[in-house]
Amino acid sequence: MKVLLIGGTGTISTAISRQLLEQGHNLFLLNRGTKNKLFAGYDNLVEIKVDIDDETTVAEHIKGLEFDAVADFIAYVPSQLERDYRLFAGKTKQFIYVSSASAYQKPLADYRITEGTPLYNPYWEYSRNKIAGEDYLMRMYRENGFPITIIRPSHTYDERSIPLGVHGARGSFQVVKRMLEGKLVIIHGDGTSLWTMTHSRDFACAFIGLLGNIHALGEAVQITSDETLTWNQIYQAIADALGVELRPYYVASSYLAKCSGYDFIGSLIGDKANSVVFDNSKLKRLVPGFTAKVRFDQGIRETIAYVMSHPKRQVEDAEFDLWCDQVIEGLEKLAEGLRLTPGHN
Repeated sequence: MKVLLIGGTGTISTAISRQLLEQGHNLFLLNRGTKNKLFAGYDNLVEIKVDIDDETTVAEHIKGLEFDAVADFIAYVPSQLERDYRLFAGKTKQFIYVSSASAYQKPLADYRITEGTPLYNPYWEYSRNKIAGEDYLMRMYRENGFPITIIRPSHTYDERSIPLGVHGARGSFQVVKRMLEGKLVIIHGDGTSLWTMTHSRDFACAFIGLLGNIHALGEAVQITSDETLTWNQIYQAIADALGVELRPYYVASSYLAKCSGYDFIGSLIGDKANSVVFDNSKLKRLVPGFTAKVRFDQGIRETIAYVMSHPKRQVEDAEFDLWCDQVIEGLEKLAEGLRLTPGHN
């Protein structure tokens, strides 16, 4: 197949690019080229080094080209999809929009999520923009026959990213550092809500199975692992991979959302604080034989090993570290002030 990926080097898309190249497909990467060295040596790779927001220049680069599939991993607002429609209508047999499972209704009426679960998220603008993007593309499909497929990933990770629920603006390594230093680690809620982690290699297998799939046209499909974990299990698996004791400190998601310094309203209240279990029956009908193979405790060991052996991935965040200490200290002082002494009325 002749496939163009807009982006193609991110947490979700790198494994897709690599597997497409390994399988011998003709891959076009449309991006600024800063990370394309990941795929050095493949003669079936064509680099189109241009900013996708420069629509005029992109149109010049793709003039005369047609594709079996085009996928956009970095469209976040409807105007970017309107641009994609102008660029690729009539030039591709399939256009894939990577949306988000965070678009599903929060709170959930049923913890089991299917593609039929309502799309509604009043807590997170990111999710509302994804919903608006889906709406626009479905309208283009119904009115103009634009051959779209919508993909909804949930929490996907690779060897470069340690997936967590609560971390700072500079990534998750500071939480790992706190674990290594024996510090308390904030876990939202009581750690018992259900979540799903999907390795990018598994995601890539399912994604590629949908490329050129006529049964996926006009459809929305979620791609996740079938493994369900509690947040306690997720953090424990990370601590085990590090070979350290986990010292959890539980903080209500609603409290974290009210704390100044970080905006957890969308990422927690509108997403991770909710128990979710994904029903991937539709995906398995469209891609017969697909099964996610990377168990989280195995995948996270690979990730930890990679991060700990690559200093550039060890991005410290002193501001977030101090914030954690302040949140914990404040709650401990509050608890001490409310604690009644024996015999006190």
